[in-house]
Amino acid sequence: MKKLVLFLAGTLFMSSAILAQDTLQVLPKKKKETINLSNRSGDHLMIQLGYAGLSGIPDTITTGGISKVLNFYFMFDFPFKTNPKLSMAFGPGISSDQIGFSKTYIGIKDATTQLAFTDQSDTNHFKRNKLNMTYAELPVEFRYTADPMNPGKSFKAAIGLRVGTMIKAGTKYKTLQNASGNTINDYMMKESSKRFFNTTRLSAIARVGWGHFTLFGSYQITSLFKEGVAAEMRPFSIGLNLSGL
Repeated sequence: MKKLVLFLAGTLFMSSAILAQDTLQVLPKKKKETINLSNRSGDHLMIQLGYAGLSGIPDTITTGGISKVLNFYFMFDFPFKTNPKLSMAFGPGISSDQIGFSKTYIGIKDATTQLAFTDQSDTNHFKRNKLNMTYAELPVEFRYTADPMNPGKSFKAAIGLRVGTMIKAGTKYKTLQNASGNTINDYMMKESSKRFFNTTRLSAIARVGWGHFTLFGSYQITSLFKEGVAAEMRPFSIGLNLSGL
């Protein structure tokens, strides 16, 4: 009886081993997913349009009108080999900030040690006046794309830094009026000078959105003006980013 039990147990063990081996041979091997990035756009060309503002602006200075930012960048995108959803991107570009003011004269060409923001609401003033800054910039982004093979139909996010150097700074005034708001002379006056400005700027940047459209935001870490010549103001911007080319 003992020999019969041992024989049946051995037979059952061998049958199970053979069945398991056959099952393993039948199961197909799982193929590693291949991600083809040959048609990936990489968001090389980026166009940004939005609102520009100033943080830290004193109560004595009145902003007004339309303040806007317009940026153009050409970025080189480098996906991570270990995870194509992640990438680093950098490239040159041009940014332009236009900050509107109300009945304020900005003395960027005055021979003074401090930059004057003069309230002219009780005297002759210009109906529209803007402070314009143009920079050559190099943004660096750490990017995430949920579907790297179809970036035009995918969630996207990016954070990074932007370093720039000022190309030009100036003011633009239009339509001279008296204190009552009546037009004295319909003409335009422009002045240009970088003397009071911090010509190097560093900004924090972020983007989030879907496909070719993302919302962007930036905040200048460095002060807009040189130390001691004006209040410590820092530009910021928010708006719409078009990319995907």
